[in-house]
Amino acid sequence: MTTERISVFDIFKIGIGPSSSHTLGPWRAAQQFLGVVKERGLLGSVNNVTVKLYGSLAKTGRGHGTDIAVILGLSGYDPVTIETSSMDRILADIAASETIHLHGEMQIRFNPKTDVVFHKTESLPFHPNGLTFTAVCLGGEVLEETYYSIGGGFVIQEGREEAAGALSSDIPCPIDHASDLLEWHRVTGKDIWEIVMDNERIWKNDEAIRKDLLNIWRVMQDSIFLGCQNKGVLPGGLNVQRRAAALNQRLLKGHTCAGCDEWVELIRTSGSGFNYTLDWVSCFALAVNEQNASYSRVVTAPTNGAAGVIPAVLQFHVVFCGGTEEDIIRFLLTAGEIGSIFKKGATISAAMGGCQAEIGVSSAMAAAGLAQVSGGSVEQCLMAAEIAMEHHLGLTCDPVAGLVQIPCIERNTMGAIKAITASQLALQSNPDNAKVSLDNVVKTMWQTALDMNNRYKETSEGGLAVNIPISLSEC
Repeated sequence: MTTERISVFDIFKIGIGPSSSHTLGPWRAAQQFLGVVKERGLLGSVNNVTVKLYGSLAKTGRGHGTDIAVILGLSGYDPVTIETSSMDRILADIAASETIHLHGEMQIRFNPKTDVVFHKTESLPFHPNGLTFTAVCLGGEVLEETYYSIGGGFVIQEGREEAAGALSSDIPCPIDHASDLLEWHRVTGKDIWEIVMDNERIWKNDEAIRKDLLNIWRVMQDSIFLGCQNKGVLPGGLNVQRRAAALNQRLLKGHTCAGCDEWVELIRTSGSGFNYTLDWVSCFALAVNEQNASYSRVVTAPTNGAAGVIPAVLQFHVVFCGGTEEDIIRFLLTAGEIGSIFKKGATISAAMGGCQAEIGVSSAMAAAGLAQVSGGSVEQCLMAAEIAMEHHLGLTCDPVAGLVQIPCIERNTMGAIKAITASQLALQSNPDNAKVSLDNVVKTMWQTALDMNNRYKETSEGGLAVNIPISLSEC
């Protein structure tokens, strides 16, 4: 029997900020819709395309760049390869000409102001992040498809049960729960990363897995490094000042470097002590999410809003603990499996579960990964993940003005520090004495998500979003 399975490369996706559910997911949905249009032989006859956004996508879509994502997706651009510096020009040309090159091939009339519609008072039943594409053809034929962006860049087309990107295959060690992972460890004697590696071999050979994981890390590390160099104000109208570059400069006492490797060495030699390390972990996380907020390239981990936690913790291990390439691979394989368990048993969508589903999950993933490369047992890795999530339960998603900035950017620093603390606690503990299992926490998180008021689920209708005075009417 074939069962839906999730690869580590489904959890870690390269894309554009600021949101995996509100930017990357809708972008992928636009690409899928174009695929349907082409399959039916209608691309050459399309006269008009409209996009309707519902629920959370409508309420916070402007601040999250949902309209930008669907426009670029319909234009044939890909979030992995698009030159981010060209995006403003492309969008300006579309707005000025009120035309779009559908799939990069067929020019049609398209007005971003009227052809992307935000239905703020309507939600579709399956998921808060719903969007519908409608193509009207010259002969009068109408093609309409609805998609749901369910978190982490995963997309489900209405009428289908599986998310695009999720893989269907028989794998040697099927895992849906943490208890499954423990059982496979008992059967095989292997660590988490080894079990995950065995599963990944169904889809890729060892060389490709290693190469692609190290490429994921390269993009993560680039986002840290670039975020530590870029200064100025983040887009969106909140006038949020970037902080990572200034903190980087202070910590390095004004020294500059030519590239990332030199920068890492400079960090190692420019200071020491708990406060110094703590400041750098915060700086790493700030850097990534400032890049994310400025529509730059980051890695979902497992989402864009939480993209800074895992890079910050892994960079901490590389810089301050002497982490190797082998550590990077083992960390990401372990962390990816923990993210998969949360996705299957609960959610990684803030629109479904609040920020516990994003920062909480990323912190749990990072804690397990760090415990793995720090010599922890399988039981200690799972305990680290449990501790990290336990202390994020109930965390709301209340982005001010619908932007992935306040409190999102700082929350990544908190998630990273909690992950390191959780890992250390687990490594100094006997899991046999633990009263709470990872599966208990996953179940509790999902129950909490179901009980949470919708105002705290990425709608900007509660929490800080309504208590911070701003001059923006809506974003």
